[in-house]
Amino acid sequence: MITRLKGCPVNRALPVVRLRVPTDEDAIAWHRVFAHPDVMEFHGGRPAELSVYEELTARQRRHDAERGFCLWTMLDENDQVIGFTGAQPWERNWGPTGEIEIGWRLGREHWGRGYVTAAAQLTLERVRAAGVPGVVAMVDARNERSIAVTRRLGMRLAEVFTTPDARQKGHCYRLDLPAGTQASDPA
Repeated sequence: MITRLKGCPVNRALPVVRLRVPTDEDAIAWHRVFAHPDVMEFHGGRPAELSVYEELTARQRRHDAERGFCLWTMLDENDQVIGFTGAQPWERNWGPTGEIEIGWRLGREHWGRGYVTAAAQLTLERVRAAGVPGVVAMVDARNERSIAVTRRLGMRLAEVFTTPDARQKGHCYRLDLPAGTQASDPA
Protein backbone atom coordinates (compact mmCIF):
# COMPACT_ATOMS: atom_id res chain seq x y z
CA MET A 1 0.00 0.00 0.00
CA ILE A 2 1.33 3.44 -0.90
CA THR A 3 0.45 6.28 1.43
CA ARG A 4 0.03 9.59 -0.33
CA LEU A 5 0.08 13.17 0.93
CA LYS A 6 -3.17 15.12 0.81
CA GLY A 7 -3.13 18.85 0.18
CA CYS A 8 0.28 18.97 -1.51
CA PRO A 9 0.76 20.39 -5.01
CA VAL A 10 2.11 17.04 -6.19
CA ASN A 11 0.51 13.91 -4.75
CA ARG A 12 3.53 11.72 -4.06
CA ALA A 13 4.34 8.70 -1.97
CA LEU A 14 5.61 9.29 1.55
CA PRO A 15 9.29 8.60 2.15
CA VAL A 16 10.59 5.69 4.19
CA VAL A 17 11.38 6.66 7.78
CA ARG A 18 12.44 4.65 10.79
CA LEU A 19 11.94 5.54 14.45
CA ARG A 20 14.16 4.47 17.34
CA VAL A 21 14.40 5.24 21.02
CA PRO A 22 16.91 8.12 21.32
CA THR A 23 20.48 7.19 22.23
CA ASP A 24 23.06 9.29 24.07
CA GLU A 25 24.61 10.07 20.66
CA ASP A 26 21.24 11.32 19.39
CA ALA A 27 21.50 14.29 21.76
CA ILE A 28 24.49 15.47 19.71
CA ALA A 29 22.70 14.73 16.43
CA TRP A 30 19.54 16.61 17.54
CA HIS A 31 21.68 19.56 18.63
CA ARG A 32 23.29 19.67 15.19
CA VAL A 33 20.13 19.02 13.13
CA PHE A 34 18.04 21.60 15.03
CA ALA A 35 20.68 24.38 15.02
CA HIS A 36 19.02 26.24 12.11
CA PRO A 37 17.01 29.35 13.18
CA ASP A 38 14.06 28.33 10.95
CA VAL A 39 13.76 25.05 12.87
CA MET A 40 13.67 26.89 16.19
CA GLU A 41 11.33 29.69 15.06
CA PHE A 42 8.45 28.38 17.20
CA HIS A 43 10.67 26.91 19.94
CA GLY A 44 12.30 29.95 21.45
CA GLY A 45 13.83 31.36 18.26
CA ARG A 46 17.39 30.19 18.76
CA PRO A 47 19.21 26.87 19.01
CA ALA A 48 19.17 25.15 22.38
CA GLU A 49 22.30 24.13 24.25
CA LEU A 50 23.55 20.56 23.95
CA SER A 51 22.61 19.96 27.61
CA VAL A 52 18.93 20.53 26.71
CA TYR A 53 19.07 17.64 24.23
CA GLU A 54 21.06 15.45 26.63
CA GLU A 55 18.29 15.84 29.21
CA LEU A 56 15.55 15.45 26.59
CA THR A 57 16.92 12.21 25.12
CA ALA A 58 17.42 10.76 28.64
CA ARG A 59 13.81 11.66 29.55
CA GLN A 60 12.55 10.07 26.33
CA ARG A 61 14.32 6.79 27.14
CA ARG A 62 12.51 6.80 30.49
CA HIS A 63 9.16 7.56 28.80
CA ASP A 64 9.65 4.66 26.38
CA ALA A 65 10.56 2.24 29.18
CA GLU A 66 7.61 3.34 31.35
CA ARG A 67 4.90 4.01 28.75
CA GLY A 68 5.95 2.29 25.52
CA PHE A 69 6.22 5.56 23.62
CA CYS A 70 8.34 8.70 23.59
CA LEU A 71 9.80 11.27 21.22
CA TRP A 72 11.67 8.88 18.92
CA THR A 73 14.66 9.75 16.79
CA MET A 74 13.61 9.95 13.15
CA LEU A 75 15.93 8.34 10.61
CA ASP A 76 15.75 8.69 6.83
CA GLU A 77 16.19 5.92 4.27
CA ASN A 78 19.98 6.14 4.76
CA ASP A 79 19.69 5.85 8.57
CA GLN A 80 20.70 9.49 9.02
CA VAL A 81 19.19 11.36 12.01
CA ILE A 82 16.85 13.98 10.56
CA GLY A 83 14.70 14.89 13.57
CA PHE A 84 12.27 13.44 16.08
CA THR A 85 8.61 12.59 16.33
CA GLY A 86 6.60 10.87 18.96
CA ALA A 87 4.34 11.43 21.91
CA GLN A 88 4.62 12.30 25.57
CA PRO A 89 2.33 13.58 28.33
CA TRP A 90 1.54 17.30 28.30
CA GLU A 91 3.04 18.29 31.65
CA ARG A 92 2.45 22.03 31.78
CA ASN A 93 -0.08 23.41 34.26
CA TRP A 94 -2.18 24.89 31.45
CA GLY A 95 -3.71 23.38 28.33
CA PRO A 96 -4.46 19.66 28.04
CA THR A 97 -2.58 18.69 31.22
CA GLY A 98 -2.06 14.94 31.47
CA GLU A 99 -3.15 14.23 27.91
CA ILE A 100 -0.77 12.69 25.38
CA GLU A 101 0.71 15.18 22.94
CA ILE A 102 2.07 14.13 19.57
CA GLY A 103 4.91 16.28 18.26
CA TRP A 104 7.71 16.52 15.75
CA ARG A 105 10.77 18.54 14.81
CA LEU A 106 12.71 18.15 11.58
CA GLY A 107 16.07 19.44 10.37
CA ARG A 108 15.66 22.30 7.88
CA GLU A 109 17.29 20.51 4.94
CA HIS A 110 14.63 17.78 5.13
CA TRP A 111 11.52 19.99 5.02
CA GLY A 112 8.90 19.53 2.32
CA ARG A 113 9.54 15.84 1.62
CA GLY A 114 6.82 14.21 3.73
CA TYR A 115 9.12 12.87 6.47
CA VAL A 116 7.09 14.33 9.34
CA THR A 117 3.78 13.04 8.02
CA ALA A 118 5.22 9.53 7.50
CA ALA A 119 6.84 9.51 10.96
CA ALA A 120 3.74 10.94 12.67
CA GLN A 121 1.62 8.19 11.12
CA LEU A 122 4.02 5.61 12.61
CA THR A 123 3.73 7.43 15.94
CA LEU A 124 -0.07 7.19 15.86
CA GLU A 125 0.16 3.44 15.22
CA ARG A 126 2.57 3.00 18.14
CA VAL A 127 0.62 5.06 20.67
CA ARG A 128 -2.61 3.30 19.66
CA ALA A 129 -0.85 -0.05 20.23
CA ALA A 130 0.21 1.25 23.68
CA GLY A 131 -3.48 1.77 24.52
CA VAL A 132 -3.63 5.57 24.21
CA PRO A 133 -7.25 6.52 23.36
CA GLY A 134 -6.43 9.89 21.78
CA VAL A 135 -3.75 12.51 21.22
CA VAL A 136 -3.47 16.27 21.05
CA ALA A 137 -1.06 18.48 19.12
CA MET A 138 -0.29 21.91 20.55
CA VAL A 139 0.77 24.12 17.63
CA ASP A 140 1.74 27.79 17.40
CA ALA A 141 -1.00 29.45 15.32
CA ARG A 142 1.66 30.85 12.94
CA ASN A 143 3.23 27.44 12.24
CA GLU A 144 1.52 26.65 8.95
CA ARG A 145 3.76 23.63 8.25
CA SER A 146 2.78 21.85 11.47
CA ILE A 147 -0.88 22.80 11.04
CA ALA A 148 -0.75 21.14 7.60
CA VAL A 149 0.64 17.96 9.19
CA THR A 150 -2.22 17.86 11.72
CA ARG A 151 -4.68 18.05 8.82
CA ARG A 152 -2.91 15.22 6.96
CA LEU A 153 -3.21 13.11 10.11
CA GLY A 154 -6.96 13.76 10.30
CA MET A 155 -6.76 15.85 13.48
CA ARG A 156 -9.44 18.44 14.23
CA LEU A 157 -9.01 21.90 15.70
CA ALA A 158 -10.44 21.65 19.21
CA GLU A 159 -9.35 24.90 20.83
CA VAL A 160 -7.63 28.22 20.17
CA PHE A 161 -5.61 29.49 23.13
CA THR A 162 -3.05 32.07 24.21
CA THR A 163 0.07 30.78 25.95
CA PRO A 164 0.39 32.16 29.48
CA ASP A 165 4.13 32.84 29.25
CA ALA A 166 4.85 34.15 25.73
CA ARG A 167 1.28 35.34 25.07
CA GLN A 168 1.32 33.61 21.68
CA LYS A 169 -1.80 32.32 19.94
CA GLY A 170 -1.92 28.57 19.61
CA HIS A 171 -4.12 25.76 18.42
CA CYS A 172 -4.95 22.50 20.15
CA TYR A 173 -5.72 19.74 17.65
CA ARG A 174 -7.26 16.41 18.70
CA LEU A 175 -7.48 12.93 17.27
CA ASP A 176 -9.31 9.98 18.79
CA LEU A 177 -7.50 6.65 18.43
CA PRO A 178 -10.13 3.96 18.72
CA ALA A 179 -8.66 0.53 19.40
CA GLY A 180 -8.38 -1.78 16.43
CA THR A 181 -8.31 0.92 13.72
CA GLN A 182 -5.48 2.20 11.60
CA ALA A 183 -4.23 5.77 11.48
CA SER A 184 -6.24 8.08 9.24
CA ASP A 185 -5.35 7.47 5.60
CA PRO A 186 -4.38 10.88 4.21
CA ALA A 187 -4.93 9.81 0.59
